[in-house]
Amino acid sequence: MLPVVAIVGRPNVGKSSLFNRLVGKRHAIESVISGTTRDTVSHRVSFFDQQALLVDTGGLEITSDGDIEEDVQSQARAAIEGADLVIFVVDVRTDLTASDFHAADLLRKSGKACVMVANKCDHVSSLEEKTYNFYELGFGEPVAISAIHGTGLDKLKNNALDELGKLNLLSETDEKEVTEGIRISFVGRPNVGKSSLINALFGKAKVIVSDVPGTTRDAVETPFEFEDEQFVLIDTAGVRRRGKVEKGIEKYSVLRSLQAIEDSDICVLVIDGSDGVRAQDLHVVEFVLEQGTGLVVVVNKIDTFEDQDKMRHRFAGLLRKRMAFVPWAPVVFTSATKRTNVIPVLQVAADIYEKRHYEVDPKSLEFWLDETIEGHVPSGGRGVKRSEILKVEQTGVNPPVFTFKVRHPEKLHFSYVRYLENRIRESFGFDGTCIKINFKKAGRKRTAARKEKKKK
Repeated sequence: MLPVVAIVGRPNVGKSSLFNRLVGKRHAIESVISGTTRDTVSHRVSFFDQQALLVDTGGLEITSDGDIEEDVQSQARAAIEGADLVIFVVDVRTDLTASDFHAADLLRKSGKACVMVANKCDHVSSLEEKTYNFYELGFGEPVAISAIHGTGLDKLKNNALDELGKLNLLSETDEKEVTEGIRISFVGRPNVGKSSLINALFGKAKVIVSDVPGTTRDAVETPFEFEDEQFVLIDTAGVRRRGKVEKGIEKYSVLRSLQAIEDSDICVLVIDGSDGVRAQDLHVVEFVLEQGTGLVVVVNKIDTFEDQDKMRHRFAGLLRKRMAFVPWAPVVFTSATKRTNVIPVLQVAADIYEKRHYEVDPKSLEFWLDETIEGHVPSGGRGVKRSEILKVEQTGVNPPVFTFKVRHPEKLHFSYVRYLENRIRESFGFDGTCIKINFKKAGRKRTAARKEKKKK
């Protein structure tokens, strides 16, 4: 897995600004109000050629008032414990405070590798005036940066790479490892049988299994070959409701699980057949949809039912009702402990992987568009006519992406978008994978060409 780099410091020193600058977009909320960041926020970043998981945290303070502030402090401390490298941020514009020394003391006691940065160095003289004060913190000379203006970041990245190199956490083959084989993440609530299912596929114990929920803490990757196809099976920690997630290790276990989903081609959502479909199962599916991965729903523990046929029929109806927003996701009923029907999980996943890379013939898409519009003319109101949708192209794979050229995209009703997606699936068979639909505004020349074509 990727090395974890946590950004820590007292409130309002610019941690979120630095996080967003390194990520390359506004992923964390920024505010001049102290204590804006409460929950830890994470995102994958590149330090030149090295990938890492960057974590933004709430500010560390000596005193806190109220339960929320106590939780912020606990999460920041958990971030330090779960990190491989810590970026310690101080504010060059203000004198060192007791909270700065408190944060420095926590870092020394943790024994974690640390790079100290002095933020808000908009002028070179800013750091020179404060240098001796910063030496008091015990981390040597800080790296002068300005998160707002983006200065000093190359030196920060180089220092971070040096520290990760000392820890033997650098990986020159990271991108290769991420894409080697079909990556399948087994996700779901705790104790639904994710680890047992992986062991059943191998026919032996490859990952630890226990009746105690939360046994799996990290995302464990295991290469696997089946029918000359290469797979990487990823066992993840159970994802509970946010309010139920304990501080510390479990918080970072869930973080690793979400990262595993992001890095996967296909996610296998494992549901306990004896427990029904819970709200947290739906939340996991929503995250899978956000990442655009493939999806297989596995209903496990069917061996606990006397009448399995009746159970399958009942559960199929339940899934149609609770997961109506992913009717395209295939369902497999298994028993991991009895090794019943586990191989079809891989077969279905391999089939989905092919569909995610399938490219539709452009001519077929053109005929499809004419038939689709003929069957249901878009009716978004205020003059939306058949000629509104002018062209469609497949602009991406893994997941499949379709871009429509539309004269007035803002007038298309959201229900028509669903209609287009359903028709794509019916005609070209993209079951098991997310597909993305984009709309681009067509120019006048394209509109005129379409009208001329219709006249002929």
